[in-house]
Amino acid sequence: MIYHLSLQTVGIIAGAFLILISLPGLLKPDFASVAQRFPRSRVAGVILLTADLVWSFWLLATMEMGEFSAFRRPLLIALPIGYVLVLRFVDEFLAVRALGILCLLAAEPLLDAAFLRYETSRLLVTVLAYLLIVAGLFWVTIPYLLRDQINWSARSAVRWRLLQGIALCYGVVILALAITVY
Repeated sequence: MIYHLSLQTVGIIAGAFLILISLPGLLKPDFASVAQRFPRSRVAGVILLTADLVWSFWLLATMEMGEFSAFRRPLLIALPIGYVLVLRFVDEFLAVRALGILCLLAAEPLLDAAFLRYETSRLLVTVLAYLLIVAGLFWVTIPYLLRDQINWSARSAVRWRLLQGIALCYGVVILALAITVY
């Protein structure tokens, strides 16, 4: 265990996050135009990539690496160098790639908290984690896919609100279970 978070804490964070990202899109369908500008946003890319760097640096500095502990120092040196090189040379869809990395990093605490728990409802958190992993892998390797997904979902206001409503309901269910069951 790296994070030492309980399933209740993770459920509250995940549920609140899903509610916070879906509520603006549900209440204001004009938010779709903001979402459509996200994949090519350089500012969002730099912010998300910086968050990825800080999280990855913290993980490398604090996690138990066992027989690979000799690689800790070179990786701690290579990580900021890679960050600078990515900022310098990766212009296309930087925000999408950084979001994909963030999704991959965020999945581990969810899986860690649900590991060896007996409640069947823990599977909602586990499913969210695996959705983040699959989305993160696709967004890092095929970044234009998020642009296409956003354009598809924003094609009509009904479709946009339906998808935002599904995310909101999923977040409410996870939050309610975190408060009552976990």
